[in-house]
Amino acid sequence: MAAKKLYESFSKGLFEEVQRWGSMKQTGVSLKYMLEFGSTPTARNLLISSQFLHKELPIRIARRAIELQNLPYGLSLKPAVLKVRDWYLDSFRDLRSFPDIKDQNDELEFTRMIKMIKVRHNNVVPMMALGVQQLKKDLDLKVDYKDLDEIHQFLDRFYMSRIGIRMLIGQHVALHDPNPPPDCVGYIHTKMSPLEVARSASEDARCICSREYGSAPDVHIYGDPDFTFPYVPTHLQLMVFELVKNSLRAVEERFMDSDKVAPPIRIIVADGLEDVTIKVSDEGGGIPRSGLPKIFTYLYSTAKNPLDEHSDLETTDVATLSTLAGYGYGLPISRLYARYFGGDLQIISMEGYGTDAYLHLSRLGDSQEPLP
Repeated sequence: MAAKKLYESFSKGLFEEVQRWGSMKQTGVSLKYMLEFGSTPTARNLLISSQFLHKELPIRIARRAIELQNLPYGLSLKPAVLKVRDWYLDSFRDLRSFPDIKDQNDELEFTRMIKMIKVRHNNVVPMMALGVQQLKKDLDLKVDYKDLDEIHQFLDRFYMSRIGIRMLIGQHVALHDPNPPPDCVGYIHTKMSPLEVARSASEDARCICSREYGSAPDVHIYGDPDFTFPYVPTHLQLMVFELVKNSLRAVEERFMDSDKVAPPIRIIVADGLEDVTIKVSDEGGGIPRSGLPKIFTYLYSTAKNPLDEHSDLETTDVATLSTLAGYGYGLPISRLYARYFGGDLQIISMEGYGTDAYLHLSRLGDSQEPLP
């Protein structure tokens, strides 16, 4: 019944095609491969890349559309989730109705289309967060959130897949830049300085902290300033920004009414053979041990979503919404970004003192994308 209701606005043929494509095997790509393939963005390579995406993207998008239709607790029927499902189905239809890519003109036309698809999906994270909020309002508060593991796992798979789709589209589009920045291959910077990225992310986080609290603790960064390795700077910026923002908030709130000077946040960058590890340490009072399992979930946050119940889902301006702003998804999504290229994020806390976040980034770059 639910499936019928969900798909009444789409043809039976489309529904069957989504099912067929969703059962096909996905093909993962490693950072190393993206780097090697993209380092010579010839017309022929761009053609091969677009032909790969023409087949791969519908498989990944169909899988998510099928999952969006079968969520527990009636989450699939929430208006915000229906909206996201429509975006996925529209994108699937756009990709499947695009003819085979045979020459450079087809390739450029296809690139324009997938660029539009990426823009269409800009708002997916806050829109799904709103769907979860709508569900929480309806659920009996007696429901133990442990029973909602299924929804946590779905959101992990869903957002991980989204990171992959956006990376593949963004990388292909960026390879068309006639004047790429030095040492850049699409989204990948071949000589990225983690110290520089950490400095930039910390400054952004301090600006937000100052705006919110009127002041911001210092951030001290330690490590080899000449060390570089190939990675995606936008991903690292997003992860470090989130960790530093959380630390600044914890320290600021702990020392707000104190005569003591707020202690600095310390960032240490270590370059190992396998991993580059970035540790973000604060003295913000820590997290109780009972609270640690909750920090990587999507259902506990009390923070405000930039979309709310009263937003007009049709007219909300995507540009005004920051991907991670405020609705408590920063840590779980940062961990997914780390894992996407074979890294991880761990949080170790001392209640009554502070928290250490360890961000591990794989140096080798040869692990395949996780394909949920």
